[in-house]
Amino acid sequence: MGFQKKILSGNFVVLAEFDPPKGVDASDLVSNIIRVKGRVDGVIVPEMAQAVMRMSALGGAALMQQQGMETIMQICSRDRNRLALQGDILAAYFLGIRNLLVVPGEEIIYGDHIDAKSISDIDEWTLLRAIKGLQNGVDMAGMELRGSPSFVTGCSMRPAQDEMALEAELELVKKKVEEGAQFLVTPPIFNIPVFMDFMANAKELAIPVIATVFLLKSVGVARYIATNVPGARIPDEMITRIKKAPDRITECITIAAELARSLKELCQGVQLVTMGWESRLPAILDAARI
Repeated sequence: MGFQKKILSGNFVVLAEFDPPKGVDASDLVSNIIRVKGRVDGVIVPEMAQAVMRMSALGGAALMQQQGMETIMQICSRDRNRLALQGDILAAYFLGIRNLLVVPGEEIIYGDHIDAKSISDIDEWTLLRAIKGLQNGVDMAGMELRGSPSFVTGCSMRPAQDEMALEAELELVKKKVEEGAQFLVTPPIFNIPVFMDFMANAKELAIPVIATVFLLKSVGVARYIATNVPGARIPDEMITRIKKAPDRITECITIAAELARSLKELCQGVQLVTMGWESRLPAILDAARI
């Protein structure tokens, strides 16, 4: 049973994030996909994460579908207008992609092409509405389609620094649900008690919540996230554990596995994000026993 069947039937899903290659050599990607095939329910394919140029999510998702992996393709309006977005959505369906994840996309100034111009044609809510329209057989100009696609479509949310920001973010997610979002992918989770409070507030969304588990990799990465990412709330003892561990990489894998195992009791899925360390995914899955 793959991602779509599990998420629609209320079963727990395990996802992994896989960036498309920066170039046309996909050998490492294919090798790592093979290592987790049959162990995860699907892979989330980012759309030029951190605004760094690489193969598009559409191309990456198509490549991974060829390897027999169900994909959840990210799509954002940062780089394309409504014409291109609708065209890519139709192409995705034609290529066998049946799941979409609408995201805001990081600002271009943080990427590797800072002179590129951002596109501000439509926002996340309008994009979700457009996907719903295409599924109903009509494009954004009101023109009928010759055959319509069918997707399971999710949304994301930004990290929230405090209760007031969280309340505002959940209101935005509610609007996304009204426009057709069927599941939510959270920012990285490092603090289980804080996430439990979040889930109490998120119940009213009435859609599956997939929590993100981020592999910290090092003390430096943990400290950077704790200092610079709003609402990350990495416990001090977690950073101390990594610092004191004789094998810090193994400790980071253990922490990610513990988080994934704990989250299984609290939400409907986890997304494992390793940021270039996809070769470590089997070790995380082994340790998590999920």
